[in-house]
Amino acid sequence: MQKNQRRVLIENITPQLNNGDFQIKRVVNEVVNVNADVLADGHDIIAAGVLYKHEKSKKWSEIRMQPRDNNNWCASFTVDKQGVFAYKIIGWVDYALNWQHGIHRKIDDHQIVHSELLEGLDFLKKCEKKATVSEKKYLKKLIGFFSDTSKYNDAIKEATSQKLYTIFLKYPEKKLVNTSKELYVYVDRLKARFSTWYELFPRSASQKDNVHGTFKDCEKLLPKVAEMGFDTLYFPPVHPIGEVNRKGKNNTTEAFDGDVGSCWGIGSKDGGHKSIHPQLGTVQDFKALVKKASKLGIEVAMDYALQAAPDHPWVKEHPSWFKWRPDGTVQYAENPPKKYQDILPIYWESEDFESLWDECLDTLYYWINCGIKVFRVDNPHTKPFYFWNWIISKVKAKYPDVIFLAEAFTMPKVMQQLAKEGYTQSYTYFTWRNNKHEITEYVEELTKTDQKEYMRPNFWPNTPDINPFHLQGANESKYMQRYVLAATLSSNIGIYGPVFEQMIDEAIIGKEEYLNSEKFQICNYDWFKQNKLTSIITKVNKIRNTHKALQQTNNIKFCSINNDNLIAFYKWDDAKENELLIIISLDEYNTQQGMLKVPLHDLGIGFGHHLKVTDLITEITYDWHDEWNYIKLHTSIPFHIFKITK
Repeated sequence: MQKNQRRVLIENITPQLNNGDFQIKRVVNEVVNVNADVLADGHDIIAAGVLYKHEKSKKWSEIRMQPRDNNNWCASFTVDKQGVFAYKIIGWVDYALNWQHGIHRKIDDHQIVHSELLEGLDFLKKCEKKATVSEKKYLKKLIGFFSDTSKYNDAIKEATSQKLYTIFLKYPEKKLVNTSKELYVYVDRLKARFSTWYELFPRSASQKDNVHGTFKDCEKLLPKVAEMGFDTLYFPPVHPIGEVNRKGKNNTTEAFDGDVGSCWGIGSKDGGHKSIHPQLGTVQDFKALVKKASKLGIEVAMDYALQAAPDHPWVKEHPSWFKWRPDGTVQYAENPPKKYQDILPIYWESEDFESLWDECLDTLYYWINCGIKVFRVDNPHTKPFYFWNWIISKVKAKYPDVIFLAEAFTMPKVMQQLAKEGYTQSYTYFTWRNNKHEITEYVEELTKTDQKEYMRPNFWPNTPDINPFHLQGANESKYMQRYVLAATLSSNIGIYGPVFEQMIDEAIIGKEEYLNSEKFQICNYDWFKQNKLTSIITKVNKIRNTHKALQQTNNIKFCSINNDNLIAFYKWDDAKENELLIIISLDEYNTQQGMLKVPLHDLGIGFGHHLKVTDLITEITYDWHDEWNYIKLHTSIPFHIFKITK
């Protein structure tokens, strides 16, 4: 080891991911709370600070760290713009404060400190060079006191003063500074943290039976989507669909005349990933739809599915992008037990991988230039991690507003790795978490471990792929429960509609799959059908849009309630200007009641404090005077969203 005079050690910095290999995540104006162990030999006073700067800034800003127990130090800084921020910790022995501390103890012990005062002159003179006009005047006076033995009483009074301590803090001499490695935080726009998704198939958007929908038909649905409070309209792939090995209704391997196939079987004689399915309209129609949606506060999200039908142009133009078997065929895609006979998987180990990667990137650029800033990525866990890191970094460097949602229902560490590699949001296991223990344990994992620094969960009660058993044959109360759970536990949520709000739940027996799945056929809906569930969804989305406590996920505390059929939790925004208490029944058939323990300590109030809670659905206000309060929920409205007024 090389010779090194630095005495301060810096260890155990949080937050950081994989020793700094990956960036943590924030949105604009969020706070990064930094902690580290900072220590040195002996008893000298040490100091530490956090340096941070935006990637386009030349100068570092500094926040002084504060000591806590057991040599742990903390500080916070706010990220005020999009892009990458760097941060690092510095630590040093603070000789000026060390001198002041030592002389203070000697003076308290009634020792004569003439020599110590002379030693302090050096610290005063160094501060004087940096001080303001008024501070210079004060320091000159002190230099006179310290140098004149006749001013001894004045000198010892000022040597131990808070005023001098403040100046030493303001102008530290950083000698033999130790510096940690640089760590990074990627800062997104607010939508990365707060979004409400509605998924529909454009080809089912027609209001005429058995007629293929178009983008013009989708335009007619935009007011409905906006009125319900959704800000993101997600379309499954809108590209040409392969004709070779096309799937028939209900995933049969034989397609008959009129069968439209799976829209994830991308590519045909009509084009590939940069083309529009001709029956949906033109690229100009698509751009017009995107603009009209934007005027209503809705962003259109596209599906980014890196796979190809056997007749995709890539197969002929770039055969090396696929792995050919000795008989001249390509093994179709599989995700056991599911088989995708209409899809050829990309061969990511191709020798021509560089041109493959470039084409995938160019495809994203093409649609971004068409007005798309949000992509839902199909099966990202079946493509290389390093590819995602590269392509997301490239896109975000050029278009920082772009958001990527990872559709990966797979092993936890794989899902987490995708988030580390740069995905903005992630699908989750919420779809299957149904009882109180499962829900609580899962949300605690997402919000109380280091996953909170990089994995933004997006809770979906259903998807075209997943018709969970607990929704099959479920009543209206169950659907309300599932939507309100998603909408209040997570700030990013989505539903596949109108299947969800119209409670269309016919399933293949024994499977979590929809019967007559829209993935393989056009469905006809009464798009403007209203029911109690649509009303509840609309009200809940309005509450989400007006209450900041629900526009983030991590500020959550589960509350005690003596009934396992009731789940209760407290949510708040960072400034604690908006505080909510949510109670949801998990029993869709029976009225449930229990005693709820109000989290008084977290609310910053004591016993006997008068508390008002207003139900944001019914607008009824309750006065609570006790720590424990009675709750009763009926199946008709199986939840409370209480706004807390202290």
